[in-house]
Amino acid sequence: MKRLAPLLATVGLVATSLPLLTAHQAAAAQTPGHMRQKPAWHRCSPDRPATFECATLKVPLDYQHPEGRTLDLAISRIKSENPAKRRGVLLFNPGGPGTPALTRPVQLDKNMPKDVRDQYDLIGFDPRGVGESSPITCGGLSRAEHGIGGAYRPETFPSDVAWARGIADKCREKSGDVIPYITTRNTARDLDVIRAALGERKISYLSYSYGTYLGAVYSQMFPQHTDRFVLDSGVDPQRVWRGMIQVWGTEAEPAFARWTRWAAERSDRYGLGTTPEEVSATFWRLVARADRDPIVHDGQKYTGDDLRADPSLFFDPYGASAAIRFLKALADTGHPPADGGAPKPERLPAAARTSPWSASGPNTAAAGPAAAPDSGDNATAVYWSVVCGDTDSWPRDPDQYARDAVRDKAKYPIYGDFASNIKPCAFWQRPVEPATPMKTRADVLTVQNEWDPTTPLASGQGLHKALKGSRMVLALGGRKHGVYLSDPASCADATVDKYLATGRLPAADVTCQDTPPSP
Repeated sequence: MKRLAPLLATVGLVATSLPLLTAHQAAAAQTPGHMRQKPAWHRCSPDRPATFECATLKVPLDYQHPEGRTLDLAISRIKSENPAKRRGVLLFNPGGPGTPALTRPVQLDKNMPKDVRDQYDLIGFDPRGVGESSPITCGGLSRAEHGIGGAYRPETFPSDVAWARGIADKCREKSGDVIPYITTRNTARDLDVIRAALGERKISYLSYSYGTYLGAVYSQMFPQHTDRFVLDSGVDPQRVWRGMIQVWGTEAEPAFARWTRWAAERSDRYGLGTTPEEVSATFWRLVARADRDPIVHDGQKYTGDDLRADPSLFFDPYGASAAIRFLKALADTGHPPADGGAPKPERLPAAARTSPWSASGPNTAAAGPAAAPDSGDNATAVYWSVVCGDTDSWPRDPDQYARDAVRDKAKYPIYGDFASNIKPCAFWQRPVEPATPMKTRADVLTVQNEWDPTTPLASGQGLHKALKGSRMVLALGGRKHGVYLSDPASCADATVDKYLATGRLPAADVTCQDTPPSP
């Protein structure tokens, strides 16, 4: 024992000479590496403003194994020019899923009111799997494989099944090791990595369409880091994701009824009928005629299914005069108008849309819409990864889709069978985790147009109802997908501006009236 005494004394000396860690240092040592990053900012591009900076973070592919494989996460910023008024950061997501947003701070910087703009560094990012953030691919899809599916017909259903299975197989073969982790919950975790990298205790957030669901999920997963959140053109969490496609079928019916009244009131201009019943009968006669003998215009063949395939026509008749002239010419002569007034293929059919929950209403010079053109199939790959991977509620039996499509075509004849027909999710990998329940209070602002064609009013109301503590601003008469910073300006803008500037929600839900366009 005596021989051990010097050794024990030496060990004790070494131990007592080690510095004690402060509580802050101890907490930092336990913080995962991906939450301790510092962005290396640099000018994004010589042709962009010098104030527009970019950086790349690393995020775990699988947050359950954060020490494993990582993905790049491309972020950008334009700092507030008024440090005295700066509150924090405002992240932006325009929708999707599959829409890049790295360059969006440039547009926001130009269009946000100064008293709002001064309070925030504007932060853009390409979500995981998108654009500059480790983009995924399905290895090259045909034009038909970029859509979300067509009308149901018994004779073509086997080819519909093959279409859906083919997309799932291609995506799995090319990106199957990454696809299960391209989900809304993981993207919400990425937002929190951005927050930590920026050194912020909380983030504020402006979003449209799919981005509203991402924001809602973040508010549930990270309520302690949720500051001022604007969720514009809402996705109903209870409908993700098959129900968000099916809502186009249910809500197209009241929109069609409204459209028939609108067209009847303008019978002297469009000649589709003097009563709503006559207008409806004219439309369905045209559908039946085109089903019997498809119409060819500019090399594009239009069937009756094509005439039903874009229900947005009925939500916004003011913005669809060319399509209405097309229908009028068919009703008169059975031939398209000579002036080229037919709807273009990119508008009709809607079955060819990709990433439908991306804002297309706000001014392109402002916050909102359409992203840079998709290169290859990245947007489609991300779209199905999220829509199929967020929830295990998709039927796995192809015959279930056929039964649902038959039922919904009878109940919702405009678009019901399109919405319920088979999708690649029938053959997708099982999700790695369940969808996010909406149980935590979220003091956020939801914003909605009455006649939004992509996230209809019922969907926006569902989001508001799901988020206890939220307030809604409803723009009556609003017809576009995307409200805040739209062109023309919305009656909802003032309420959104005030909330972003002060953080104070309205005492109650707000309803305002948009000015209708000229008849």
